[in-house]
Amino acid sequence: MNKPYVIGIAGSSGSGKTFFLKRFLNHFLQDQVTLISQDDYYIPANTKTREENRLYNFDVPTAINRTSFYHDINELFSGRTVYREEYTFNNPDIKPKMLEIKPAPILIVEGLFIFHYQEVNDLLDYRIFLDANESVALERRLRRDLIERGYDHDDVMYKWINHVIPSYNTYLLPYKDTCDLVIINDTDNPNIIDDAANKICAELKNENSNVKII
Repeated sequence: MNKPYVIGIAGSSGSGKTFFLKRFLNHFLQDQVTLISQDDYYIPANTKTREENRLYNFDVPTAINRTSFYHDINELFSGRTVYREEYTFNNPDIKPKMLEIKPAPILIVEGLFIFHYQEVNDLLDYRIFLDANESVALERRLRRDLIERGYDHDDVMYKWINHVIPSYNTYLLPYKDTCDLVIINDTDNPNIIDDAANKICAELKNENSNVKII
């Protein structure tokens, strides 16, 4: 199998990564693209009590099983399917799914630290940096954590101030100027995502005639 075309997508918390990825993936045929997410490589904190888990810092590079993440990316490079248990952020009420990640001509690598991990960054052909105004990002974070996950407001704000912002400034922001495309996603405007996808699709058509674009 030829080396896939690797697109790295990273963004701050609340930058609209989930919306972006869903819309972006719709531009490719299902068997032409695969996604591997750093989130599924968090080191389980199941040795901690529920109280300790409340303020566990997920926003540091050492919270990720970096070796396994890199290994599985290379497995996809070699044409092998990866099986990985979905990570549920230590929520005991969610039964994790077994993910089947199949190799494909286009590989999307997504995660907060993919530019910071040099061995992963070196594999990327195209880098997308998703960003948002801090007030917009915080509003999205609060909506997700308070409404969708039922977290305590004070806990969410503690993590935002002490974990999320310092991590963004240290492990993501320094790579912004090295990216091929920077998207300010304050409005979840699908046209912005479509424009980005069309730009990449045009490059792919020139580089790899085996990749079919919807």
